Amino acid sequence: MTGEATIEQRTSRKAPPAKDAPLEPGALVSAATEPAQGGDPWIETPVDYDAIILASFGGPNGQEDVIPFLRNVTGGRGIPDERLEEVAVHYRHYGGVSPINEQNLALKAALEAELERRGIDLPVYWGNRNWEPYVHEALTEAHERGATKILALATSAYSSYSSDRQYREDFADALEFTGLQGEVRIDKVRQFFDHPGFVEPFVEGLREALDELQREDPTLDLGRDVEVLFTTHSIPTEDANRSGPESRHFGEGGAYYAQHLAVSGVVADDVLAQLRERGDGLEQLNWRLVFQSRSGPPSQPWLEPDINDVIETLPEQGRRAVVVVPVGFISDHMEVLWDLDNEAKDSAAQAGLAFRRTPTPGTHPAFVSGLVDLILERVHGTPKAERPARTDIGPWYDVTRAGDCENVRLGFRPAIAGLQP
Repeated sequence: MTGEATIEQRTSRKAPPAKDAPLEPGALVSAATEPAQGGDPWIETPVDYDAIILASFGGPNGQEDVIPFLRNVTGGRGIPDERLEEVAVHYRHYGGVSPINEQNLALKAALEAELERRGIDLPVYWGNRNWEPYVHEALTEAHERGATKILALATSAYSSYSSDRQYREDFADALEFTGLQGEVRIDKVRQFFDHPGFVEPFVEGLREALDELQREDPTLDLGRDVEVLFTTHSIPTEDANRSGPESRHFGEGGAYYAQHLAVSGVVADDVLAQLRERGDGLEQLNWRLVFQSRSGPPSQPWLEPDINDVIETLPEQGRRAVVVVPVGFISDHMEVLWDLDNEAKDSAAQAGLAFRRTPTPGTHPAFVSGLVDLILERVHGTPKAERPARTDIGPWYDVTRAGDCENVRLGFRPAIAGLQP
């Protein structure tokens, strides 16, 4: 279905996959603003955007929404409803309402307030991949209010198919579905895994969690008795290997693994330095990167180790407490509330370990300010050399490089904001 769809059809369901993401004559990037059409990695020319679209995963708003939402999430895989019910129990535990919706509304309001505080006149629209309001609804609303140059901000910090390319596919789907190809340009904010505004809330949260543990048990030796587990969503190993440009040679796990590992190291080093500065005399923090929320068949390799498996082994290593840092997530959505605050917490209790889970960035002032800084990078065309990055991997690209984040099962579907395919 293309631009001939009725208004009711356009706003009643998720947009179908686009058949094409056409290039304008001489352009290397589909639907991009003029400075980005040539495909340079970093765009250092100012762009007078009309609007921002905050793009997210989406979630159900009630019990009747749960299975239709999960059908959207798993679209094209032919998973029967009875198997979807195995996942639905997580949502049904919370009345069928995903917390991500209120979190996105709170983030949208915080972004609007920070933009206004800085005197920046850019309206923010919210659109989801898998539930209302959909991306195509946000795009339609922005266009009806006069926007033709839009900057997209996805609520995902790292490189992978689901956290990067799939959002770029969503925008291609929305442009084709609404018939706005050729009328609306959409660029996308770079992956922000190592931006200071994203990193700071994790540093603050880990330091406070360690302080709480030691206040409750003064005999606890932070350098010997505590394990810090930085956790993120597991993904199929083959998909992980395809994250990041081939020219970067990230190796096993691709950019997805390398980015998470690098950020975890920065957070741990920052906290260790702060504890040393106040005279704690620590020589090290015990930490590692773990994974959670696996959903694939046992025969398919996914990134490991699983957080619960690791927690089970900690007592035999002499640990008495575990701090879980959800470094792969920006808000307390279902994978955090269920998989960490229930399952991981239960695993720690069974292992006899004290447990702390640090906050996600959410609407932390440093995070919100950092997102606005990222928006202004594109508005002002900030040179790469002036863009902050806490790891040697970044700053990441404004225009996704060719071949990045392929989905092994689906291949390369039409997408925007990057070099083709």
